[in-house]
Amino acid sequence: MSPARIVISESMDTPAVERLRARFDVDYRPALVDDAAALANAVADVDAWIVRNRTQVSGATLAAARRLRVVGRLGVGLDNIDVEACEARAITVIPATGANAESVAEYVIATAMMMLRGAAYRSTAAVAAGRWPRQMLAQGRELSGKVLGLVGFGGIGQITARKANALGMRVIACDNAVDPSAALWRENGTKPVSLDALLAESDVVSLHVPLTPQTRGLLNAGRLELMKRGAMLVNTARGGIVDELALAKALHEGRLGGAAIDVFDDEPLKAGNSLVDVPNLILTPHIAGVTQEANERVSALVADRVAAALAR
Repeated sequence: MSPARIVISESMDTPAVERLRARFDVDYRPALVDDAAALANAVADVDAWIVRNRTQVSGATLAAARRLRVVGRLGVGLDNIDVEACEARAITVIPATGANAESVAEYVIATAMMMLRGAAYRSTAAVAAGRWPRQMLAQGRELSGKVLGLVGFGGIGQITARKANALGMRVIACDNAVDPSAALWRENGTKPVSLDALLAESDVVSLHVPLTPQTRGLLNAGRLELMKRGAMLVNTARGGIVDELALAKALHEGRLGGAAIDVFDDEPLKAGNSLVDVPNLILTPHIAGVTQEANERVSALVADRVAAALAR
């Protein structure tokens, strides 16, 4: 019997690809994500399809995958996958749950530190040129003693809480899916609170919820108004959870002290978007969970789980 066929339409760690090739017929072409016609042709007769976040496993392309049994997602978000359509066809969807959690948590802590210290990390050119802007840059704030508010308290939120506690922060979180009496709150040194209380009390707010109809626009203009003046916002969750226009307005007006945004409602951002030339804003291209170590873990985890699913 011929081996099962796998198509991989975005980049994957080489050792994981080679491990799959040792057992299966693998078509590894990361450029497929940018060629809809070639992608539809490539998935027509495959048993498994491995993607990152750009490939849309939906619509006509998913319908073209007539033999598909397994979808591996090199990440955790599933908004680029039509999960209901996959379930209707008994297609197993396998995300890399937890494999990039450490990287995302470190991004949250690192960007919080950078924003609290303000311009201190952007003084290299001035100092190298012989200027000495010490007084101007002496207004940064310490992370220790600040309140970190986590919106969502799943795996990534809990790891972030532990790192923040170790650095002297006080951590609060809101998550309606977690019982307020659950032991994990105490185990992670975190106090459960309501969303409104979290926004009012936190010096840094970090988002860790999926994008759903209930969370779309969760941080709208009204909720951004509830945040403490000078507070910082970090979004590594999903674009669409934060109203980008309202965020830009809050930063322009100086009501928020800063924001680090890694995910956007429309990726990549279009020219002339609302986040152009906004002060005290760090923008990164959906890379909070992308490190060398995380890529290795994500790729290995998905490769092993896809192989196990095909063996059933």
